[in-house]
Amino acid sequence: MKVDVVLGLQWGDEGKGKIVDVLANNYPVIARFQGGPNAGHSLQFEDKKFVLHTIPSGVFRKNTQNIIGNGVVIDPIIFMEECLKLEEIGVPVRERIYISKKAHLILPGHKIIDAASEQAKGASKIGSTLKGIGPTYMDKTGRNGIRVGDILTPDFHDRFSVLKKKHISFLKQFDYQYNIEENEAKWFEAIEYLKEFKLIDGEYYINNLLSENKRVLAEGAQGSLLDIDFGSYPFVTSSTTTCAGASTGLGVAPRHIGTVSGIFKAYCTRVGSGPFPTELNDRTGEMLREFGAEFGATTGRPRRTGWLDLVALKYAVMINGVDNLIMMKADVLDTFDKVCIAVAYKINGEITESLPYDTYAQIEPIYKEFKGWKRDLSKVTKEEDLPFEFMNYVRFIEKEIGVPIRIISLGPDRSQTIIRNEE
Repeated sequence: MKVDVVLGLQWGDEGKGKIVDVLANNYPVIARFQGGPNAGHSLQFEDKKFVLHTIPSGVFRKNTQNIIGNGVVIDPIIFMEECLKLEEIGVPVRERIYISKKAHLILPGHKIIDAASEQAKGASKIGSTLKGIGPTYMDKTGRNGIRVGDILTPDFHDRFSVLKKKHISFLKQFDYQYNIEENEAKWFEAIEYLKEFKLIDGEYYINNLLSENKRVLAEGAQGSLLDIDFGSYPFVTSSTTTCAGASTGLGVAPRHIGTVSGIFKAYCTRVGSGPFPTELNDRTGEMLREFGAEFGATTGRPRRTGWLDLVALKYAVMINGVDNLIMMKADVLDTFDKVCIAVAYKINGEITESLPYDTYAQIEPIYKEFKGWKRDLSKVTKEEDLPFEFMNYVRFIEKEIGVPIRIISLGPDRSQTIIRNEE
């Protein structure tokens, strides 16, 4: 058995939470492989909305094992608060959640460093969620980090104190007021809560599941265009958000990666700074934000909006080896008279279909225009009932990308999902 992967192909916020929740019915194991509480995976069913930040999106499905892999960074306080809310509504989180001992912990100092660093950048700030993600990955790669398994060791408090002192020393370079002990007591309370969960050697655990022919679905966070290597650097996250991250973030060999499904919105959004070639700073952009409720699930910040960027989407499909596409929020475009797709860029007078290396390049998108379908898609339940104009939009994307769109989401609820070619 192999690990199937679901990940975002844009700048995050594509709707991964809903899709993983829908697919989780067919997988006994869901595994998050990177990112941290900067993720905001929204799920909606039975007229209720839930937002998960650290917990895998299969947690609402009975008889599922939800693994937080070694590539994830965990804020114990946020994790505890998230779990307690789920326990209040009857979700048995301690039965369904498994945590890799090799996952790194976000300390109070990491969040302070994040805020101080972002403030110091001024106008060149990257738009961090200020959750301490970047500094935690810095300590991980700098070989200073504290991992989940360390909380079981007798000298854990000593290890914490050593890293805390390093954070205080590092913060001396910033003109920033802080109290590093403000949340320390709650952090240690959350550590005790964390000990009540199944702490596992994740790489052995997952590979044993595969040898038992258990189906595993790997869940990514953020999006491919935020990847630390292949995203719009330096306006990226600190982890590997592409398919390669599933191998390193779970301890699974590349040959054990199965079907890769890439999620994209029928338009584009972005939170924070960084290039956005198709961004619309006009009434159309405002309508996309309004109709799509484009506000960050984690930060609440309004998202930047624009037309679908086929150049960027092709790039993300290429570096991930995507087998199937999943289109989200097509219903947001229902009222538009026309819909556009960027099919190429003009840079310095030259036309290209490749993403430029230069993050700061002045890009003029070249658009193909489509007639709008002017119909409420949210009520459609069968593919054959989808309007011709919309299917023309879908088939153009499939032809240009060379990958089929297998799932079309037409609303936030589980039921508002059309699965094509289900066989």
